[in-house]
Amino acid sequence: MKAYQYLINIKLKSTAILLFIIVLIQSCSSTKYIPDYQAIVKKVTIDSVDTEFEEQAYNYVQKDIRPPSAFSINVPLYNLFNTKDGRYKTSNIKPFGTPPAILDSALVEISRNQIQKFLNGKGYFDAKVAADIKVKNKKAQIDFVANQGKVSNVGKLTDSIFSQNVKKVYDSTKATFTRLHPGMRYDVDSLTYEREQIYRVMKENGYFYFLRPYVNFDVIETNQPQKVDLRLNITNPPSGPHKQYNIGTTYMIIAPSPDGFPDSLRNYVSRDTTRGVSFTDLSKRYRRNPILRYDFLKQGEVYDIRNENLTYDRLYELNVFKNVKIDYFNRDSTGNKINPIILLTPQKVMSNRVEGEVPFNGGTIGFNLSNTYTNNNLFRGAERFELQLKGGLQSRIGNNAKPFRDIYQRDFSISASISVPRLLIPFYKPILGGNGMPHTTFSSSYIYALQKDVSVRRVFINSVTYDWFETKSKVHSFTPLNFEYRLGTLEDGVDSATVSNNLYYATLLDRKDLTLGMKYSYTLNADKLNQLRTFVYLRANIDIAGNLLQGISNLGGSKSDPAAGNPARILGLPFNQYVRPELDLRWYKHLGGERQFIARLNTGVAYSYGNSILTGIPFEKQFFAGGSNGLRAWQARTIGPGNYNREIISTEALRKAFFGLDQLGTMRLETNFEYRFTLAKKFFGATLKGAAFVDAGNIWNVRMGESISQEFSELDELTVFKLSKLASRVAVGTGFGLRYDVQYFVFRFDVGIKLKDPQFIGDEQWVISKLFSGCRDFKNQYNATHAPDTYRFVQYNFGIGMPF
Repeated sequence: MKAYQYLINIKLKSTAILLFIIVLIQSCSSTKYIPDYQAIVKKVTIDSVDTEFEEQAYNYVQKDIRPPSAFSINVPLYNLFNTKDGRYKTSNIKPFGTPPAILDSALVEISRNQIQKFLNGKGYFDAKVAADIKVKNKKAQIDFVANQGKVSNVGKLTDSIFSQNVKKVYDSTKATFTRLHPGMRYDVDSLTYEREQIYRVMKENGYFYFLRPYVNFDVIETNQPQKVDLRLNITNPPSGPHKQYNIGTTYMIIAPSPDGFPDSLRNYVSRDTTRGVSFTDLSKRYRRNPILRYDFLKQGEVYDIRNENLTYDRLYELNVFKNVKIDYFNRDSTGNKINPIILLTPQKVMSNRVEGEVPFNGGTIGFNLSNTYTNNNLFRGAERFELQLKGGLQSRIGNNAKPFRDIYQRDFSISASISVPRLLIPFYKPILGGNGMPHTTFSSSYIYALQKDVSVRRVFINSVTYDWFETKSKVHSFTPLNFEYRLGTLEDGVDSATVSNNLYYATLLDRKDLTLGMKYSYTLNADKLNQLRTFVYLRANIDIAGNLLQGISNLGGSKSDPAAGNPARILGLPFNQYVRPELDLRWYKHLGGERQFIARLNTGVAYSYGNSILTGIPFEKQFFAGGSNGLRAWQARTIGPGNYNREIISTEALRKAFFGLDQLGTMRLETNFEYRFTLAKKFFGATLKGAAFVDAGNIWNVRMGESISQEFSELDELTVFKLSKLASRVAVGTGFGLRYDVQYFVFRFDVGIKLKDPQFIGDEQWVISKLFSGCRDFKNQYNATHAPDTYRFVQYNFGIGMPF
């Protein structure tokens, strides 16, 4: 066991040493690898340009002469693999990092000219840009100095549109998109935007063959030096005036297999046209109506490119076609009808995915293994069926225990779900949203959880959920029916009285009850999470249970008295009654380039009432803190609630048995601050990104005597949320992380360091001071009073995907 821990420590230390070496290389100059006649660009400045244009102007500096950012390890990484005998290699170049920015006068001149053109396009017609190069000790600085001159504004706006029909469309819609107005600063980007919007509007109003080159602008000089007039021109094609088209017959054809279509389709296309659609399924796998439901190119309607894009998006989102292609043909060149041909190539219907992970934290190790079977076309209507088996265990590895010898936790679950690509609502046919695929999901699952020598929990869950899009950025999820049956028992040999008087949540582990409720969640801007931009993300959930059953119980004349320990029952079982709102609010701030700052507030409350006034919130609905997505300096379920300290547990055996069960609460409040940046563009075939973070928060109980024996009131003072004691009950941690981005997956490694630990009192909470002085004595003293728990100042977290 000691050898095993030694190997783990060696690996972690090796990783730290490697990072230190890379940082050390960063401090070394690359100039020693280049000839005397070359220089490396260390700094580029742009002077005398309006502040609002500085960042855009810098983008016109050629990338090969831009120095790397302060945090980048692209150059040192390149130096590590692509230097030999004190010089850069000229052959056998390894694809790691990027070479340093070598001074090139030709690229400087191109950059100068591009910046000048950029300023001309922003209305500074007389702008001149000069480049000044300074070289010392093979290090170069490039300064671009602009003489902008006076800006030109727009005077009159006129148009020359050859087609009267096109002019009517433009005049009736331009107020919704135009950025052009008299008195504005001349801006070529605004003209480009206007041209693109005119093209879009024409494509949305039936002008199928309309092209961007038909739109151009004349810039007309005036008697006033700083003023120009603009004339918009929309010309006709050589064949005559622009023509508006309607949709004719749609031909939808599904290929016989994922290999694609036969060479000729003419003999296979169905001649049976129903409601303006000819449907041909060469694969014989799909029913007509579920697929045609997402064809928005309807016979007789004016052609609209939005309907074409909507058809593309929804057919792809059915997740049964690997390729969607839409073509058009016009049988009569003199007519005004175009006929869509929708070619669909099916993908494999069934798949099986095996996934596994090895969670490793201080003192514990485990594994989770899952197998997911998927059928994407269960009833030939793109219904998605999933069957998942998942199991895992967790083992202690401290105190000379070998891996997987001291297994204290086992979990197993089986779940099945059917997702239908529409909203199945009785007696109501909702209009399909144009921003995303709606779904109705029926799911059922069974969860088995064993805590060695303590308890066994079994939970049956059945639900119906509706998911739909209000807009692309606003998503709703509503579960009108969520039924849970919960059976928890304490293992033989567990002294219930001792547990109740010394630990939290004993009554939550030993109970049999049911839950009937509903859930709702609203998500804003989830579609922007992988984009480098500034936005606010919001996810708000609420889980309400028991009110309907309470009403039924009251109508039935129940003589229950929950406050006296006699709750109402349905089918012989007490039912839960609670409300549980949650909020995840984040602010993503783009700092330019590939740098981003994120501030997050994550909070929630679980409040039991009515029939659960004494029994409290179910165990699975409690909140916990710590882990790779929260307070990263703590292992999950090892902090809080409040100032709770596990030293209060009377025996080492109880601390060992209830590890991970006693540190739960009915309220969570966390904040996270993270700065993200790119370290290396090319790092073993992927992008290496970095992050620095600060996490703060904790969990609490909401009210006195919650989930705990009334006699043990000392814990109330430590764990119940009080605003006056918030500062003394907040945990604070910091750290840094690496993200290995392979485009489809992000592998994450975070190192969290404890700064302030609320389980201690007063100044002792600032444990960071112990890390640098008296660390060993502090840990020995802690271990003596908390055995078998050990204190860790540093927490390592491995994960897949971003933490938030």
